[in-house]
Amino acid sequence: MNLNFASDNTGPVHPKILEAMVAANAGAAMPYGNDPWMPQVTERIRDLFDWPEAEVLLVATGTGANALALAGLVPPWGSVLCHRIAHIEEDECGAPEFYTGGAKLTLVDGAQGRVDPDALATAIARTGGSVHNVQKGALSLTNVTEAGTVYALEDLHRLTRTARDAGLATHLDGARFANACAALGCSAADMARGFDMVSLGGTKNGCMGVEAIVMRDPAHHWEMQLRRKRAAQLWSKHRFLSAQMLAYLEDDLWLETARSANAAGQRLLAGLRKVGADMDWEPAANLAFARLPRAAHDRARAEAQYYLMDEAERPLCRLVCDWTKTDAEVDRLLALFAG
Repeated sequence: MNLNFASDNTGPVHPKILEAMVAANAGAAMPYGNDPWMPQVTERIRDLFDWPEAEVLLVATGTGANALALAGLVPPWGSVLCHRIAHIEEDECGAPEFYTGGAKLTLVDGAQGRVDPDALATAIARTGGSVHNVQKGALSLTNVTEAGTVYALEDLHRLTRTARDAGLATHLDGARFANACAALGCSAADMARGFDMVSLGGTKNGCMGVEAIVMRDPAHHWEMQLRRKRAAQLWSKHRFLSAQMLAYLEDDLWLETARSANAAGQRLLAGLRKVGADMDWEPAANLAFARLPRAAHDRARAEAQYYLMDEAERPLCRLVCDWTKTDAEVDRLLALFAG
């Protein structure tokens, strides 16, 4: 039994997505996004988001999607407001700063990995107003958060409304967009409301490697095409990105895989509580952070792969369920923890 709970990136590609890529491999197709699948992808995403004029660009990585989206929204002298543990702060090697030409990440506090509304208002008040200050740029939120928690829709809408009323653009890091929708039981349109650009993830949820930059305002499209090319994110054999995303959206496969991952995550969470784990945060989807005795980790890590986050007496671990995780795998990991 392969017990790998390190990341949802460790999961395999869904067979339907592989089949779509094999089908797209037959014969010739025009390159650079001019393939016959890409217009269908754009129309599907327009319908999902209820953004009838939206434009869509596909890239191969989540870092590329986030960094390029923010570059399209924020000038070099602007500020990107994000949570202190946001992925764009902790895990993207300065890519947002690089691709924006130097925009400053301004870190905002908040419990459970979620931006606090009062802290956001304070951070906004400290930007702009003088040539000496970093200027107002964008608010970037993440759902599912890096703590494994989820923003309620009303909280997302409150935060984006605050940002937009203050003249900021809004961006959603949706690497786990599908998991958030599945956890909340909401539509993609509900999740996207209030945002100017969304990074719609597929890689963590059953795709081989594809992310969509979704622009509510088509006025961004030409500049974003240039930015994508300049960033070396425009694939020549683009059909294999388009085919992945189209299959991912077909018959709500994106929700099916997310629901599977979330169900495994919630089974794991319930079992962790039973074996006495302490939770730093309250996860709501497919990843959890738990503190367990060192002896429990010694047992589990003999068979299972996952990340230890610190060297405390009860080390914090990160456990992630991809879309293929079975009850048997989850239960075996819990049995190892229990001893």
